[in-house]
Amino acid sequence: MKPHDSDPSNLVSQRPEPDEDGLIRLQKLLAQSGVASRRKCEELMLEGHVEVDGEVITRLGTKVDPATAVVRVNGKRLPPISASVYLVLNKPRGVVSTMSDPEGRPSLGELVADRPERLFHVGRLDTDTSGLIILTNDGDFAQRLAHPSFEIEKTYVAEVEGELHKGVIKKLLAGVTLDDGPVSVSRARIVEGSHGRTSRSRTIIELVIHEGRNRIVRRLLDEVGHPVTRLTRTRIGPLELGTLPLGEMRELTLDELGVLLDSADL
Repeated sequence: MKPHDSDPSNLVSQRPEPDEDGLIRLQKLLAQSGVASRRKCEELMLEGHVEVDGEVITRLGTKVDPATAVVRVNGKRLPPISASVYLVLNKPRGVVSTMSDPEGRPSLGELVADRPERLFHVGRLDTDTSGLIILTNDGDFAQRLAHPSFEIEKTYVAEVEGELHKGVIKKLLAGVTLDDGPVSVSRARIVEGSHGRTSRSRTIIELVIHEGRNRIVRRLLDEVGHPVTRLTRTRIGPLELGTLPLGEMRELTLDELGVLLDSADL
């Protein structure tokens, strides 16, 4: 399966190669990473817009280690060069969030079978939930990003039974306590609703939470009286599902990866 052509201007895999000494001129790194033209990158440096490891760099020709330097342009993180891959996958319903399944069910591993890397999934989606999941061969990144302490925002769109009113939204935003503890909802809104004599009432709701407890969204909406009939995760931090087709994947852009690295303190 080939990565989906999502028209990114600065894919992680397109990062420049360092010189023979393992270092690279800073303005060359910026330009070849898609920040701007070489001349514009030099101007950015001279004007004090570029930092390396917390220090403003204004001397042209400064060389850095592209694998370890923390480079920022106007405060925005430029990820280090590495051999790791970072992918976004649109997981279909019915696919188990493991790289293999002893019961023979469809798994993530089957969707990336033609990739040469040994990939890890970041977090999980239950089998009946579709949507965005991150795959990488960077084990530290996967472990850190999935850790509850980092609380990266996740957006879900759910179709639920019944006509959901604004009072339920207020209840969700006020916080709901489940059998394994309280759940905080950062944002929630009704996207669409339908009711009438010829069809069962249903509502589509979008909500944003930080945590990833098992089946948390389904249990949360069931608790407020609106069982989920269909659920999709549409966003993790800066990553959006967008128009990525079911079962397809794409590489993260440098901007997306930079935000996630900062979120995970990497």
